[in-house]
Amino acid sequence: MSLPAADRRTSRMPRPALIFTLYTAAIFTSALLLFSVQPLFTRMVLPRLGGLPAVWSVAMVFFQSLLLAGYAYAHYLMTLRSRLAPVVVHLVVLGAALATLPLAIAPGWGAPPAGEGAALWLIGLFVASIGLPFFALAANNPLLQAWFVRTGHPDGADPYFLYAASNVGSFLALMSYPFVLEPLLTLRAQNLAWSAGYGVLIVLIALCGALLAASPVAEHASNGVAPSPAPAPSWTARARWIFLAAVPSGLLVAVTAHISTDVAAAPLLWVLPLSLYLLTWVLVFQGRPLVSHQWVLRAQPLAIAAVVALLSAGSELPLLVMLGGHLAAFFVIAMACHGELARTRPAAAYLTGFYVALSFGGMIGGLFAGLIAPYTFSWIAEYPILLVLAALGRPAPEARARWQGGLWIAIAVAAAGLLAPLVTASAKLSIIDDHRVVVIALVAALAVLVMSDRWKVAAVIAVALALMRLYPADDGRVETVRSFFGVHKIVETADGRFNVLMHGTTIHGAQQIRNADGTPVTGRPEPITYYHTDGGIGRAIAAIRARAEAPLRVAVIGLGAGTLACQMKPGEHWRFFEIDRSIVELARDPRKFSYLARCAPDLEPVMGDARLTFAREPAGAYDLIIVDAYSSDAIPVHLATEEAMAIYKARLAPHGAVLMHVSNRHLELASVVVGIADANDLRSWVYDGGFSRDDEYIFTTEVVVSAREEADVGALATDENWTLTEPEEDQRVWTDDYCNIIGAVWRRLR
Repeated sequence: MSLPAADRRTSRMPRPALIFTLYTAAIFTSALLLFSVQPLFTRMVLPRLGGLPAVWSVAMVFFQSLLLAGYAYAHYLMTLRSRLAPVVVHLVVLGAALATLPLAIAPGWGAPPAGEGAALWLIGLFVASIGLPFFALAANNPLLQAWFVRTGHPDGADPYFLYAASNVGSFLALMSYPFVLEPLLTLRAQNLAWSAGYGVLIVLIALCGALLAASPVAEHASNGVAPSPAPAPSWTARARWIFLAAVPSGLLVAVTAHISTDVAAAPLLWVLPLSLYLLTWVLVFQGRPLVSHQWVLRAQPLAIAAVVALLSAGSELPLLVMLGGHLAAFFVIAMACHGELARTRPAAAYLTGFYVALSFGGMIGGLFAGLIAPYTFSWIAEYPILLVLAALGRPAPEARARWQGGLWIAIAVAAAGLLAPLVTASAKLSIIDDHRVVVIALVAALAVLVMSDRWKVAAVIAVALALMRLYPADDGRVETVRSFFGVHKIVETADGRFNVLMHGTTIHGAQQIRNADGTPVTGRPEPITYYHTDGGIGRAIAAIRARAEAPLRVAVIGLGAGTLACQMKPGEHWRFFEIDRSIVELARDPRKFSYLARCAPDLEPVMGDARLTFAREPAGAYDLIIVDAYSSDAIPVHLATEEAMAIYKARLAPHGAVLMHVSNRHLELASVVVGIADANDLRSWVYDGGFSRDDEYIFTTEVVVSAREEADVGALATDENWTLTEPEEDQRVWTDDYCNIIGAVWRRLR
């Protein structure tokens, strides 16, 4: 007996379990690929732009912009009346993207511009190199969710749980990169594995399209989903979605730049904030949230106040306290904003439009923090601005009982009493810094007291941040200069005796401008900080000069305040390499630093990334190569690899030496240099002596000298402060394809 037409159609309908499994697998795999390609390709690009944290910030702008383009493309496809047209079109796009793999930097993108066009150049490089694969991946999440609704699956009425599955894949991809992929696989192996995964994804999406084609047609569908009785979202609601998505996105870029400036421009410190950012999406879009949104809203003002405290304490805090504090506060703030988005999400009929609003907000936040702010403000203003905006993203206040206000007053008083001594003890702040500690305590207390009113919370935070700007932690007069490569501070000490150049929290040079009696210092400036005559760098220069018995030919990678220019002797040829034009302008300004003006007035640094510019130098040109190109405590990894050392070695004269400055608060780098030197058949001596007079800006230094033979380093070979060091047998050599930042952090902590 034949079945009725409706029953025959039902018997052919794909099973809900199969639909659920395939769509979840496709969305999960797509997210895995989407977010693993971000650190992977950015690692490939880093050597083109100095290995700086700004590279990741601009990369995030590209990723967020392409995400918006992908979401808009998905939204358009789902307006087509044909069920098969979106499937066919998207499979064609995926196939075209597959033809561009494996990933590679597009031909024709050589050296970046040395000026302010570096950010736009970088975005262009990303578009030309991975624009199509990333665009196709970006569209998958909203597109597959809309297809899932069209299949008629029982859970299609509220498919947002698939967004959580997508972010689980993203979270796992990011967390596995620094802890598994980067330490174990080379960039080439990662690239090939990623390309293979892209092929698997196309197969999964084709199967999802086949399931959609075999599903019954839902009549009167709009935008690819079943009709919904809910009214269309208002423009006010859409604007609030954009705002709530923009603030955490901007904070993501600002927090990442802030923490990576003081450690390294490396995937470990990129993916930690991004992983937490994605985890918040997972948590808020769960069917049964693990964390109450109301509790998160109560904690948000305290998290903002904690960031104020961390920014006030500055570099005095230990690494783990600084990292943990900023990341934990960012997580709570992002949870509050994303929780509001989840609470106000529309019905499934408006799903793709909702995602377009989220991605548009994400792009705006990224553009503000990654591109607009660096060219608008002379300091990191975007971080505090976004903190204030985060407070404004809170929902309208609800009426509260008086006893609740009294309870919070009691808690605030207790917190204010405990916070000041706690911060003072942990940060080791002096008496002169107590005014900042009091401000921190008051902010924490007031934020709790007014936590039900978003405008009051925002006002209190804004006042506290303004006070921090007006009364900075740095004693004396402070001037800031900002470029694509970071924020530089020129600090005149309170006693007026020194001008100090700082990048982030690290001193890059200082000069004594007045004597103890207040009279101006005259004559040739004395090199101080890490470059004083009795330090590791000064002793190495003297030893190589004595061994050569002739005027030296020296290359210096990194200019700083120009201090090393005053280590030159008459008749010597010194050539400096610098990537940041603003640093050159600061070093040339005699009102700030006069090393260049008095010791090398005709000096013309070679502009650009040293891996590119120094490689063009003639072979055998230098008796000594000094590598001192760090931004804050962040290290340009590509200048400390086996391939980089090969470039240095090729430019050494027959008896030349390479001197690498590896002082770092957070990373142990001496063994890294010993390893890359040994891989190039060079022997290395590590400097472990010296002294420090902080009041006179005389610092200890960690230095490694590498040369072909013992005789090439002269007296250093027999100096008790220099130790001939062999590479660690169990420590893998850093290359352009491999580095292990976690290992360097662990060795320093140990």
